Amino acid sequence: MYIRKAQDRGHADHGWLKSHHSFSFANYYDPAHMGFSHLRVINDDWVAPSMGFGRHGHRDMEIISYVVRGALAHKDSQGNQATIPAGDIQIMSAGTGIEHSEFNASDNEDVNFLQIWVLPKQQGIQPRYEQKKIVQEGALTPIVTPQGSDTAVAINADVSMSQLKLSQGQNFELSGSGYLHVVAGQARMDGAEFGAGDGLGLLAGESITIEADQELTALWFDLP
Repeated sequence: MYIRKAQDRGHADHGWLKSHHSFSFANYYDPAHMGFSHLRVINDDWVAPSMGFGRHGHRDMEIISYVVRGALAHKDSQGNQATIPAGDIQIMSAGTGIEHSEFNASDNEDVNFLQIWVLPKQQGIQPRYEQKKIVQEGALTPIVTPQGSDTAVAINADVSMSQLKLSQGQNFELSGSGYLHVVAGQARMDGAEFGAGDGLGLLAGESITIEADQELTALWFDLP
């Protein structure tokens, strides 16, 4: 079982941007933490009011934005322009190449979002953008799937991402190859405590029972 505690992640502080890296990214390099299966990046970013990432390019990567708090303003070279509030899920398939910018949509409060990169199933596809409001149905709700749906955005990868929400005292079992990232709350798993920013990876045949000590929000990645 792979455990990635929040305090052990890579960290970058650029003043306007404070970021924690679950896996190696930019100037943070750790050969023991290069990703998990097809999951390549989880950056926990805090961006100051009116600040953000200027126009820059990506290629052959599936890039997911999950806003925890505040709202993110997006523009790209395909003509897409949108605001992504907390409660929405957004994906951008970079494919043959796309340029975009991401800025804090507020001029008076920080935005906190997870920037997630997943390795694509097929390279060289036409770039695409999709955004949906998350509608929670039950404890574990798919919000990113290979096929997409009325309530989930589509991804060019053999990966699904679900939002897990548990009430205090509720239990839930996860099994199979995947990665869990805690967004908010507190839980016990195999007797160990997990909180915001902590991660846990399972291999095929492994399972874990999550016992929520507080109201819990987490992301579960179903991986090859």
